[in-house]
Amino acid sequence: MKKGIIEKYREFLPVTSHTPVITLKEGDTPLIPGKVLSDITNAKVFLKFEGAHPTGSFKDRGMTMAISKALEEGAKAVICASTGNTSASAAAYAAKGGLRCVVIIPEGKIAMGKLSQALMHGAQVLALRGNFDDALKMVVEITSKYPIKLVNSLNPYRIEGQKTGAFEVCDQLGRAPDYHFIPVGNAGNITAYWKGYREYFQAGRINSLPKMMGYQAEGAAPIVRGKVIEHPETIATAIRIGNPARWREAEEASRQSGGRIDMVSDEEILHAYHLLAKEEGIFVEPASAASVAGLLKFSKGNPQLLKGKWVVCILTGTGLKDPELAVKESPPPLTVSKDLGRIVEEIGLEK
Repeated sequence: MKKGIIEKYREFLPVTSHTPVITLKEGDTPLIPGKVLSDITNAKVFLKFEGAHPTGSFKDRGMTMAISKALEEGAKAVICASTGNTSASAAAYAAKGGLRCVVIIPEGKIAMGKLSQALMHGAQVLALRGNFDDALKMVVEITSKYPIKLVNSLNPYRIEGQKTGAFEVCDQLGRAPDYHFIPVGNAGNITAYWKGYREYFQAGRINSLPKMMGYQAEGAAPIVRGKVIEHPETIATAIRIGNPARWREAEEASRQSGGRIDMVSDEEILHAYHLLAKEEGIFVEPASAASVAGLLKFSKGNPQLLKGKWVVCILTGTGLKDPELAVKESPPPLTVSKDLGRIVEEIGLEK
């Protein structure tokens, strides 16, 4: 039986025997060999599918820690700003822990698959006339003045939980990858993975560290451009963030590891989105495809650097988070009559 990440990696986490563990048995997500991507890049590519978590995204790793520690500290309610995945995860874990959950989302900027989760888990959802960065400022101010716990990635326990993804990658590979490609929005995940890799290295579990390769969307790339983006825009809603909370830590992760923070266009993201679904059999939300878009861009510009290297791409959430885009990006079903000959003709079968 799955233990959940707190029990599995307890020795690396700030928990005690008095911590009430709130878990949905998250973790142990598959690391899938990417055959087509390996052929394209001449690297040994693995795809860490975080969409296999209980609420469909990597956020569950951090939320099990954040909610468990909130309960330990006597909290009765939690709050977050969200583009979608955080709200779904916070609502689910709060429900499991018996806590009230409040979510502030940017109006009209959240995929229905994510909003439906927050609503079904009983969260109180407020749509703010503004973007994610405005929503985050609001919840930070609220938690500084009122007795409600912030569970965004500014919460250090979120980072502690999310770092277990790095532990899993190393345990599944039997070593650290040479390159680690990851989408960057609020930058908590790249911060957490780098922390996890360093802790495993210090503990002697691995004998090398990967280069951290973070990718923002071109229309929401404040770290790359070196300035806050007041009105970020991208088809990848989960990383539509103009002022990342973990900006400095993301830069440190790329610099310390010898990696980089770069950006990919919406066109490149959609190309990777389709490739993953049609060639690798993995349906992800658009933001998840930013890591693979980054890999393809880097490979094209630096083909010899990746040759024979072990590469991990983090796929942060399932494609079911944003079904509207999937339908929009695909040809509509063909309506046919109950005519066997017509159906066979359309399928293109021959006797």
